[in-house]
Amino acid sequence: MRRAWAGFAAAAALTLSCSGQAADTPEEYPTDEITVIVPYTAGGPTDLAARTMGAHLEKALGQPVIVENVPGAAGSVAMNELVASEPDGHTLTLVAAPSTVVTPMIQDVPYDARSFVTIGVITEVPSVLAVPGGSEFADAAAFFDAARQRPGELTVGTPGATTSQAIELRRLAGEYGVQVTVVPFNGNAELIQAVLGGAVDAVLVNVSQDIRAQVDAGDFRALAISPAQRVDYLPDVPTLAELGFPGLTYSTSLFGLGAPVGTPPEIVTRLEQAMREGLEDPAVRAQLDEAYVPDEFVGAAAFRQRLDEIVTVYGPVAQELRGG
Repeated sequence: MRRAWAGFAAAAALTLSCSGQAADTPEEYPTDEITVIVPYTAGGPTDLAARTMGAHLEKALGQPVIVENVPGAAGSVAMNELVASEPDGHTLTLVAAPSTVVTPMIQDVPYDARSFVTIGVITEVPSVLAVPGGSEFADAAAFFDAARQRPGELTVGTPGATTSQAIELRRLAGEYGVQVTVVPFNGNAELIQAVLGGAVDAVLVNVSQDIRAQVDAGDFRALAISPAQRVDYLPDVPTLAELGFPGLTYSTSLFGLGAPVGTPPEIVTRLEQAMREGLEDPAVRAQLDEAYVPDEFVGAAAFRQRLDEIVTVYGPVAQELRGG
């Protein structure tokens, strides 16, 4: 958000242009409405996360919070808008990791993983490896045994060609010698139809509410999940780490807030604290869906550490995708 202020000397009026400089000091923040840029269309789970946290920040900070949906180009349109804004805490973005930091490693965009500062995580959504309810694969061991015996024969759908799930399946082959054929689709709706129609043997996809509904109904059978630890809502489903793939933990999506580089640390800290307080509020947690709210708040430093790990781990595969 670009601002200019006018300063007046006692003897004469002098207008000072301050583009590139925040209008207010950190102690005064915020002095105007706050815009949260969301790199997705309205109505989805990421949009809900941004709007729920935005409503809390509005009450906590005493200024209106406007959610602006700016979809397009794997999130780069929204990120371009963020990095062009003033680093005054009045323009924020929804950071969707790994996507936000993977896109600049694959595409030519005018930003990278260090073009924004992290504030905190709102929700985290693991990925699940699932097969149709009537699949021949009763469990993950059977699926991976078949994949080893028939390299490249089993097909696994992902919600895109360069998503974290697609990258993890490349790592499954490159680092663990288990090769499957990745079949990218345009989002979850297509994936669900592909599984139900028998077009793919399995999917690796975020366990968002629509996917959980398929698992709960028995239309999908969950074989494995991506986090290092099991999740409460799928307690009997083993982690990929338990199954012998300890490095495949990075397709768990983190949805949080970021701000332009140069945002004063005091403002980042105030936003971080407001987020922490919001995620301790039972009403906020319920609106976000308790299942997706981290048990312990992931603040600015921990969020950045996770992003740095993703850049390091995904870097080699991203280079392959960029060259391919």
